[in-house]
Amino acid sequence: MWLKSFSGDFPTLKDIGIAKNYLSEEELREYVLEYNGLKVSCLYIAQIKQKCGSIECENYNKQKSENSRLLKCPPEKETAIAEALKFFGMI
Repeated sequence: MWLKSFSGDFPTLKDIGIAKNYLSEEELREYVLEYNGLKVSCLYIAQIKQKCGSIECENYNKQKSENSRLLKCPPEKETAIAEALKFFGMI
C-alpha cells in the first residue's frame, strides 16, 4: 500500500507533506495502479516529472545517439501520473 506510514483511513495534509519528500517511485506506481488501474513504469514517471519541472538532478543514462527511439508516455497514463503527483504535492 502507498504511503505506509499514515494513520487512519486517509492521509492528512501533514502525511502528504511528508510524502512529498519520501514517496518512492514504487509507492507512486502502486497508487496509480490502485486508483486508476494502470501499470506505469519508472520511465513514464520520470518523463512526467521532467515535463513538470520536478527533476532536480541530471540523468546519467543518456541516449548514445540522437536518433534512438525513446518510449513516450501514453496520454491516459500521463494524466494518471500527473494526478498522483499533484495529490502528493510533488508538482
